[in-house]
Order: sequence, then structure tokens, then C-alpha cells
Amino acid sequence: MNLSIIAYGNSVLKQKCTQLKENTPEIQTLIADMWDTMNQANGCGLSSSQIGKPLQLFVVDSKIAFENLDSEDQILYFEKNDKGIVETFINARIVHNSEETWDDYEGCLSIPGLSQKVTRPWKITIEYQNQDFTLQTKTFTGLTARIIQHEYDHTQGILYTNRLKPLTRKLIESKLKKIISGNVSTSYPMKFI
Repeated sequence: MNLSIIAYGNSVLKQKCTQLKENTPEIQTLIADMWDTMNQANGCGLSSSQIGKPLQLFVVDSKIAFENLDSEDQILYFEKNDKGIVETFINARIVHNSEETWDDYEGCLSIPGLSQKVTRPWKITIEYQNQDFTLQTKTFTGLTARIIQHEYDHTQGILYTNRLKPLTRKLIESKLKKIISGNVSTSYPMKFI
């Protein structure tokens, strides 16, 4: 089911999310709905807090990003033999960040029409449970790592705008206020305050 995405300004996006204790049919339905919602909105990541459920749960599809890049950009954003992932992350915890960082533009389905440069580690190691609640420890790099970090931040109540320099945040303030007031159009359903 395609659900509405919570817009910037809603307090649920600032909440630290709750761990999932067990696999249930309701959780599996929620995951399926999240994939539908993200795909309908042409996103590459979605946190459950973005649909009003403050749980430590997010989905990532960096494979679609890889497939939509030309070969030169694939080399910039993905390491050799990396063609992206399609994965569910439950109760995730980043256990290592590389010292190497990179800047790139990020957008967010909850903050439509805006993108800003954010500095992130190039490489991360993350512990999580997959959709079957099987424990995983994996290392990701490049664009995949960036998308994971962005969605992981959502589970911690952090938006990419929190990572911007104060001057940059000041410059986009009026655009953020338009989103809060619902004065924005999107191709996907949204819930405003």
C-alpha cells in the first residue's frame, strides 16, 4: 500500500526511534508498504518514521541509483564490483566510520524540492537485522553508504538539514517554512502539520 510521507516540521521526524523486538505479520506488512511507498515516490531510501512509525526500520535501494547513472558516474559513486543493494535494515547500528569523507548532494522525501551538500564518511560498517530478522554485519561504501547513513540518521531523529552549516541552514529557512506550511507540490502523497 502506498502511504503518505510525513513532511518536514512534524515532530515524529525528530524522535529517536524504538527497537523492534520481534518479527510479526504486521511488521512484514509495514516493510512491504514502505517499499511500495518509496518506489511510488521514486526514492532510494525510506525510514519508517517518514510514514509516522518511529521504529528502527528503514529500506534502501541503491541498485536503482546505480542503474540510473552513466558509467562515468558509476565509477565516482560506487567501488568496483559494487552495483548497489536492495535491503531492509532493522535495529541498525553503525559500528565503524572511515576517516575518509566526501561531500555530495542529498535530498529527502520529507523535504521535497530541496537538496544540499552533506559531508559523510565514504565507508561504514553496520550491524543490523534484515527483513527475516537475521543478524548481519556488513561494510558499505560510496553512494550506498551515504543512503544508509541518511536513513540511519532518521532512526536517530536526525535530518540531513541538521548536518548543514548554520549559514546554509539560514539560506534555506524560507523554503523549509514553505514545506512546513504545505506550500509545496509533490508527485507523491504527503502529510503536513
